[in-house]
Amino acid sequence: MNGTTTIEEFKKAVLDPAKRRHYQLAWLSTVDHKRIGVLYMLTGLFFFVVGGVEALFIRLQLAVPNNHFLHPDTFNQLFTMHGTTMIFLVAMPALFGFVNYILPLQIGARDMAFPRLNAFGFWCQPMGGILLHFSILAGGAPAVGWFSYAPLSETPYSSSPGVDYWAIALFVLGLGTISFAVNTIATVISCRGPGMTMRRLPLFTWMNFVNSFLILIALPVLNAGLAMILIDRQLDGHFFLPFRGGSAVLWQHIFWAFGHPEVYIVVLPAFGMISEMIPVFSRKPIFGYEFVAASTVAIVVLSSLVWGHHMFTVGMGRAMDLFFIITSMLIAIPTGVKVLNWSATLVGGRIRFDVPMLFCIAFLIQFLCAGITGISHASAALDWQTKNSYYLVAHFHFVFVGAIVFAMLGALPYWFPKMSGRMLSESLGRWTFWLWVVGFNMTFIIQHVLGLYGMPRRIFTYPDIPGWGWMNMVSTIGVFFMSAGSLVLVWNIAHSFFRGKVAGDNPWNAWTLEWATTSPPPHENFVALPPIHSRRPLWDIENPDRPDPVVGDDQVVLPDHNKTGILAFLFSEVGFFGTLILAYLYFYAHPEPGPGPKELDVPRTLIFSICLFASSFTFWRSEIALTKQRRASMLGWLALTIVLGAVFLGGQANEYWKLFQSGVDLSTNMFSTTFFTLTGFHGLHVLIGLIALLIFLWMAWEGDSVSPKFDSGFKCVGYYWHFVDVVWVFVLLTVYILPLVR
Repeated sequence: MNGTTTIEEFKKAVLDPAKRRHYQLAWLSTVDHKRIGVLYMLTGLFFFVVGGVEALFIRLQLAVPNNHFLHPDTFNQLFTMHGTTMIFLVAMPALFGFVNYILPLQIGARDMAFPRLNAFGFWCQPMGGILLHFSILAGGAPAVGWFSYAPLSETPYSSSPGVDYWAIALFVLGLGTISFAVNTIATVISCRGPGMTMRRLPLFTWMNFVNSFLILIALPVLNAGLAMILIDRQLDGHFFLPFRGGSAVLWQHIFWAFGHPEVYIVVLPAFGMISEMIPVFSRKPIFGYEFVAASTVAIVVLSSLVWGHHMFTVGMGRAMDLFFIITSMLIAIPTGVKVLNWSATLVGGRIRFDVPMLFCIAFLIQFLCAGITGISHASAALDWQTKNSYYLVAHFHFVFVGAIVFAMLGALPYWFPKMSGRMLSESLGRWTFWLWVVGFNMTFIIQHVLGLYGMPRRIFTYPDIPGWGWMNMVSTIGVFFMSAGSLVLVWNIAHSFFRGKVAGDNPWNAWTLEWATTSPPPHENFVALPPIHSRRPLWDIENPDRPDPVVGDDQVVLPDHNKTGILAFLFSEVGFFGTLILAYLYFYAHPEPGPGPKELDVPRTLIFSICLFASSFTFWRSEIALTKQRRASMLGWLALTIVLGAVFLGGQANEYWKLFQSGVDLSTNMFSTTFFTLTGFHGLHVLIGLIALLIFLWMAWEGDSVSPKFDSGFKCVGYYWHFVDVVWVFVLLTVYILPLVR
């Protein structure tokens, strides 16, 4: 459903063959944020069924001791696919679906800043899911756990192509996620309606805006690691093979530098949902808006500094352990602030116990338990005892299921009326609630006890140790309760979509802008926006005698969305190249026999480096000429920029050729692996920049340089080109100059 489709139109479209064909194509080719949001959620629902079936088989295998229902390798494949599916193909698409649908409405925008990029980001999700599950037909699914720990994920230990499909699928999903984050940042900064200042943003929008920066910090690190593991497996590299000079621990650092922020990447949108629903069903504004907003920023910063608490058992040393103990304790503070703010909002409120509110209360209880068990992992001594036990499995699921799923199960009946124009059944919603609450706690609370009793994780069966058998059976029975709750939910959605009670524009009497338009919204979202002077514009309209305090002034500054988008993208590229540079330095600090930096011709490299640096100057001159509308001068400087960039690429290709002739290639040793990877990816970025410059040269030659869109796009290419030059400064200093100084 979207704003151009009513229930009656939908029925006609699916009953008439010609209209049905047009309707299907309209959905497949859509760039409307509302339809894309629905597609995200449907994708998440589909893979939720897939991941749920995988989980069911896992629990059936573990229901009784000494069970051989599944072969050990099949069990390993299932638990790898289940973890990957639930994180990357369920939690993230479903949450992104809510963001896509609701965020532009909450800020008074007509659409996302880049509608086509939004569609690209969505289609990466099913494509990644297909690639991941195609591995089953291509020789076997990956069987290395969703952490894909090295060296188990390397070719000598996992020779089937399953790990390759896993890495490629995650790379595709990562590209889609980064494009979503770039789009979200550009939309919030550049597409807000009149009066919607940054200080007046609804908390759902604010948390997803801040969360997008966390995505741009974490996902490029994972993408760099995936590139390294594919280079190891496909090009005979050495990044993570210890017996060839690589480091398995390096993979853990890279993975968890992504993996722990990933927890908050999926939790922060859930926080935003809770922050919207609790005030509405308490009939009070959120307690301490500023504290909730500021604590979100603190979480983003601290979540990037705590990954090492996943590695206490690696043996990082006392200083590193102490640092990560401190940061892991500190991150509990901003998280606790949110729980206190939500609880304080409930106090004294006129609470309505509708289904969304029931799930909010369940979320608070389950997340509090998850936080307490999470703090226990900040203790290195306790972590040593529980790290490889079911205690960690239980904590992990309390965070990802107890927090995220309960928040989404509350958000669905809350925003479903806005999306469809119909209400979900309250009675069926309560059945879903109780089945999920009972099933979830049956499954995962008891796993804490199992872990403390010593049951290790990552095992396909276990001996008949007293207590283990009956506790695992209880845990398995709980899965069936959650499955029943999910079936009730699906029936509720399907039945209510066609026969549910008509919702009206604002069935919950809420206060944010998405409730100021029709249900479902029209194609352009709003016919007219209400005046916005506070954080609750609809409250101000309904209560003109006691409006909310005015927050700041009404002036809204909206920078160019193209500029905002390219700067956000380049911010993500910093993480990608930073990871590659740090990997080079990691191995440079531990030199090994064979070719090294001494094989490089530094004087020649400096010459073609000067050409690249000079191209930034020539591009700047081209921009000045464009501003002054001197077409011939602009074309000349731009052509010179392209020539200088091509000279640099030619010099790099010549350097590669000489190294190949002397017997140095990517597989020779760790120096060659890191050198060719780092400089190769930079060269690829230069090539992409040259292609973009050639396109603009052709457009300017054809006379298109007078349009405002050309000027905006040209400046964006300039940001990219200057960034590529800056990256080469760091590469030059690291790879070529540092060895001379040393």
